[in-house]
Amino acid sequence: MKIAVIKTNDAQTALLARLMRAEAEGDGELGMLMVGNVGVNRVRADCLDFGDIRTLEQMVFQRPGGFEATTKGYFYQRARSQDIKLAKRAIQGERFHPATRSLWFFMPAGDCPAQWYGQWNTGRFKSHCFFSPTESDCPQI
Repeated sequence: MKIAVIKTNDAQTALLARLMRAEAEGDGELGMLMVGNVGVNRVRADCLDFGDIRTLEQMVFQRPGGFEATTKGYFYQRARSQDIKLAKRAIQGERFHPATRSLWFFMPAGDCPAQWYGQWNTGRFKSHCFFSPTESDCPQI
């Protein structure tokens, strides 16, 4: 059994699962796992916009800087068992490029910009571009 890289409970795991589904269900399991990577990274980061984020619940509902899905209604679908399994994988530290160290992602209308809010593009997976801080800005992730 793998050990979680962040502290969580069943309710918070379900929140992450709902977020992953709402933000990236259209990008399949790997896309959802990458959104999970971003969420877990934000809890671990203790830097930049995430210095006061300590739990998955704080991360999901962070204002400002949170996720569009939590304000648009589609976040409120329940977490299915397959979504919870994916969330647990992210919580256990499975990481997937280009979201390995990412703290941000978004779905542009066109190409991914080189930077977004001062953070470098680390790649695209299907509809989402991922952005990561430098190691010196956020060594914790």
